[in-house]
Amino acid sequence: MPIQPLLHLLLACLTVFSCGHLVASHQESGDWHCDPDDEARIAAEFRPGIVTLDGRADEWSNVDGFEFPLRPALDPDEDHQYKSGKMTVKALHDGKDVYFTLQVDGDYVYSKGDDHKCPSVALMFQIGDSATYHNMGGCKESSDTCNSTNCRGYEVDIMHFSIGNSIPGRLYGGNSVNSVGLVDMYSWNPHCRNIDASAPSGNDSTALNDWKGAWWHSSFSTRPGFIEDDSPYGSSAEKGIYYFEFSRPLRTMDLLQQDAQFSIGKSSKFSAAFWYPSDGNPWHGSAHYTISCDWIPMDVISGLTSQHKAASGNAASLFAFVLSSAAFCVSIFVAYMVSKNKSIPFTPIDDRL
Repeated sequence: MPIQPLLHLLLACLTVFSCGHLVASHQESGDWHCDPDDEARIAAEFRPGIVTLDGRADEWSNVDGFEFPLRPALDPDEDHQYKSGKMTVKALHDGKDVYFTLQVDGDYVYSKGDDHKCPSVALMFQIGDSATYHNMGGCKESSDTCNSTNCRGYEVDIMHFSIGNSIPGRLYGGNSVNSVGLVDMYSWNPHCRNIDASAPSGNDSTALNDWKGAWWHSSFSTRPGFIEDDSPYGSSAEKGIYYFEFSRPLRTMDLLQQDAQFSIGKSSKFSAAFWYPSDGNPWHGSAHYTISCDWIPMDVISGLTSQHKAASGNAASLFAFVLSSAAFCVSIFVAYMVSKNKSIPFTPIDDRL
């Protein structure tokens, strides 16, 4: 078999296997109850040229974000929330791409080749107007009957990043083949999900994975690039922070309602999830945490924010003050020099002229 089709087949199998575990984590019991934080909101400011997509978070220090408690996705009870800390979500855009960083406290764990024994994150966005956060779109159809016709309007866009086969600081995603660990999906409900570019029969999808992403942990002592031979890259159980960094075009070439589209000056709805292999056990339903039990608004800010406008205005005012002060000093100096010079003697005009 040629190498390229074999690669496609292998990646498709791995993705289906991983997605099967994600679907299993959405088996609910009891009635659903949600008390979201009405103040939770993030703003993607216009901040061009500051992000290097390498998983590190140094350049995000001056970007505002929101700190979310992480609670079980199926039972958002405060008593069962993630004990090691919270998730900070930040976003910005440069007029072309939108960037995200997710920062989560957590002892370092890594098991090469086993995604379920490594932390994992996901972002989910509303596409269809009827799409709910709960049940990943909320279409009532079963896995045997759901399709783009009877679930129209219930679409959600999902990016999922598992790090078990990825190297910290390296970039993943960005096309349909080299997407190790980072997949771009769309969903109508937990049992009706598809990978972009591999839609079910009847949908002629030509979509690509538009996401790019990288990860890092604050306990790493080296700054140069890691390679696979450096695995496990750090010391197990070392305390620190996981950093996940992602980017995607504000607008994609999607023609089939599989990608969320972001518009400058408008708001979108999103959520974020976190999986962690507690006590060395592979992550599953109880280790699936989310930042809220409902959609979180995300504002894509147009141009400079008022804070940066004020800073620019202050700089302009300071420059004008310095310029006017300099002009005043020059005028005093000129007046002084004129007054210092002796008067020019009067010479009468000769009468003979």
